[in-house]
Amino acid sequence: MDHTAYIAILSVAFLVLLQHLLGLANRNGKNKSRMRRPPTPPGAIPFLGHLHLIKKPFHATLSRLAERHGPVFFLRLGSRDAVVVTSAALARECFTEHDVAFANRALLPSQRLVTFDGAALGTASYGPHWRDLRRIAVVQLLSARRVGCMSGAVCAEVRAMVRRLHRATTTAGGAVTVELKRRLFELSLSVLMEAIARTKAERPESDADTDMSVEAQEFKQVIDEVFPYVSSVLWDYLPVLRWFDVFGVRNKILAAVSKRDAFLRRLIDAERQRLDDGDHSEKKSMISVLLTLQKLEPEVYTDTMIAAFCSVRDSFVAQAEIDAAVGHSRLINADDLPRLGYLRCIVAETLRLYPAAPLLLPHESSTDCNVGGYDVPRGTALLVNVYAIHRDPAMWEDPGRFLPERFEGGGRAEGLFMAPFGMGRRKCPGEALALQAVGVALGSLIQCFHWGRVGGVEVDMGEGSGLTMPKAVPLEALCSPRAVMQDVLQKL
Repeated sequence: MDHTAYIAILSVAFLVLLQHLLGLANRNGKNKSRMRRPPTPPGAIPFLGHLHLIKKPFHATLSRLAERHGPVFFLRLGSRDAVVVTSAALARECFTEHDVAFANRALLPSQRLVTFDGAALGTASYGPHWRDLRRIAVVQLLSARRVGCMSGAVCAEVRAMVRRLHRATTTAGGAVTVELKRRLFELSLSVLMEAIARTKAERPESDADTDMSVEAQEFKQVIDEVFPYVSSVLWDYLPVLRWFDVFGVRNKILAAVSKRDAFLRRLIDAERQRLDDGDHSEKKSMISVLLTLQKLEPEVYTDTMIAAFCSVRDSFVAQAEIDAAVGHSRLINADDLPRLGYLRCIVAETLRLYPAAPLLLPHESSTDCNVGGYDVPRGTALLVNVYAIHRDPAMWEDPGRFLPERFEGGGRAEGLFMAPFGMGRRKCPGEALALQAVGVALGSLIQCFHWGRVGGVEVDMGEGSGLTMPKAVPLEALCSPRAVMQDVLQKL
């Protein structure tokens, strides 16, 4: 067959394909034209959509767009359609009336690379696999009994942090400047590692400025390598760019994921060895619980699945409450939290003003549905701007002010909308453990130390860019031990 015949065949094939695509596009266009779509910002560009309108921080851009286009609007983010919700009423509608429809996750290609191809609890598609993971998390790992068993590890890590701070103030001979972001990040990572795998078998030297285990420090390095790439890769929204990955981002992600997987494998193997050696302590790590279950149902509890799991006046009020309820002879523990109502108000108000993530993890509609009177097609990502909802003046009085008293007397139970841990079927199952750790840590810091501004300068609360809304300027504060707690601090 000569070249002319080849060209003719290819031309016919191309024309047939083009006709099919044009017909499909026409049918989709007719279907969409019959839909009542949410308002959308003008100026969408072919292929890019509204990506050129997005500035950092992302949630602030969405808040500004909501002021112009209303509490629900449509965005085209490259190849992805998205509906943005910025009101409490619409968020409730999405996660009550349409909870099943929005139970899927809008998983981006970069997220697939770092979440075991979407097999982890937070990213798995709604279905039998996700239900199995959710049942394991709620019943086996994060039940009230398991969270109670982990309170000892939480309190131990908080005591270690308090001990380091007291040692620093003693060395300085008084007040000392503390970089709270680093301290609290190390605390949260240490609590997480102890809950997952009991990694404090070997501690650093007693005079070290960190009490993290070697494994926790390695885990921090893994997080630092993986996190910058998640959801920030342009080819997440423009798939054609995956063929032209000139900066080698994909290979960098895969290399970081390989380190992460090897690290988790070592943790699993170490816990398996402990069990094989006869360690059947009641205070098991999450990996130990899963490995015990694996012996009963090996086809369900695979190693891959296990790895995938894996203000001044306000502080004085809280100090007085803790002094009255706990005294000065010991540190507070998890059992004290139910009696510390004002401390809980401080935690709730902090989560309202500064949620850990200003946007809920993206959901995706599995069927066509209607939100706020607008049609939302199947496969549309749902972005819920919790930051904007928590500061909505229509719901919160003086929303920009830090006012813990707004939660006194069951304010949240009386209908005030809060969703720092999500809503509906995909709500974070670790809420109880997180609130316990935050309560014990914050309570201990308030109980043991006086806190002040460095140089008397107002704290810069400006926001940086990132998925978790970090501060633009790391928080520093003056820390000095309370005289009434010196006896306890010296015994730590």
